[in-house]
Amino acid sequence: MYASFKSIGAYIPEQIRTNQWFVDRMDTSNEWITKRTGISERRIASDEENTSDLGVNAAKIAIERSDILVEDIDLVICATISPDYYCMPSTACLIANKLGINNVMALDISAACTGFVYAVQTAKAFIESGMKKNVLIVGAEKLSSIVDYTDRTTCMLFGDGAGAAIISTTEDKDEAILDIQCSADGGLKDLLLTPGVASDEAMFMQMKGNETFKIAVRTLTNDVKDIMAKNKLQNEDIDLFIPHQANYRIIKAVGDALKFEDSQKVVTVAKYGNTSSASIPMAMNDVYESGRLQSGDMMLLDAFGGGLTWGSALIPFAGK
Repeated sequence: MYASFKSIGAYIPEQIRTNQWFVDRMDTSNEWITKRTGISERRIASDEENTSDLGVNAAKIAIERSDILVEDIDLVICATISPDYYCMPSTACLIANKLGINNVMALDISAACTGFVYAVQTAKAFIESGMKKNVLIVGAEKLSSIVDYTDRTTCMLFGDGAGAAIISTTEDKDEAILDIQCSADGGLKDLLLTPGVASDEAMFMQMKGNETFKIAVRTLTNDVKDIMAKNKLQNEDIDLFIPHQANYRIIKAVGDALKFEDSQKVVTVAKYGNTSSASIPMAMNDVYESGRLQSGDMMLLDAFGGGLTWGSALIPFAGK
């Protein structure tokens, strides 16, 4: 048995927060934000919406677009750094319950912006081992709940949203997820973190932007070169390059270094900002709904996040 990427779905909160919102509240300008980040606006969840609610809405679409029923799902994985509850219960447990998925394994993954790639690899491992058949994976974030809106170096970067996918068994090798590689280096933890219970700012993200930028570009570029060489693929074998949507300057630097054409790149950071583990599935859903993502297309995912964590994946789209 192989693991196949059967469907994609996303939920985009209604509230749009433009750059002007930040201009009105702190010493910055629309030109500065756009030049430094490429972000024009981001979506913000309502006070009544929790991370699990965003995930549920995305999951419903992914399930509807797949050829399976809710009762066929035997594992739920949620990647998030903004869970509904501190420590427990997991957001995956809440998502499963709200979807009526009972008596199945549900777990969270904390790998920051690489979380969705980690979730795909975990689902793939469970399926190929024969332990599970249909896995719901969700990347969901309400980052507005852990952003310090007095910190002009970080607050304008982040938004809210969710993406979800169904990973299922297949006997068709052409549909199989080709390869995934994930890594981490806890020695670089201070570059991007939330301080924790020992700090007065326990819930707020902190980032050393310049250092993170340099390491992100180098790591993302090298990781893609490695997985492409390992699988003997050339640029023309990739239909869509879908990187984590952290910052347009990072995406451009990596895309240019790898020499991908604009027609291959997927860029949504301008309208959603950085949505951490939700950014790749949200971007994937955008190109699916616009018709750019077709069944059989080879997707190359590439992500980098706090931990530090990073990962890349080669995935043929097996959806309809």
